[in-house]
Amino acid sequence: MTAETRTELPQATGSCCSPAGSCHDSAAGAAAGGVTTVYEVRGMTCGHCEGAVTEEVSALAGVTSVTADAGSGLVTVVSETALDEAEVRAAVDEAGYELAGRA
Repeated sequence: MTAETRTELPQATGSCCSPAGSCHDSAAGAAAGGVTTVYEVRGMTCGHCEGAVTEEVSALAGVTSVTADAGSGLVTVVSETALDEAEVRAAVDEAGYELAGRA
């Protein structure tokens, strides 16, 4: 029987999936020079709702990150420039929900 050699690799810090940082945080988008806007969306109740809103809003030109939270009804959008609220409203409507406005 031979001895097995194990090499421990250093753990990454600040990766997307680590508690130290996330590519989905609004601060990450703001640090990259983006515009962060928080909207209130009515009607989201679950993860499926979050996904539907995220998918539609993410398709808007210039959007770099979307985080939807059904519990609070808030959707955080990071974009290259300020978005036209009518376009955001149309995307949220397409997903089947109601944009109440900016939070």
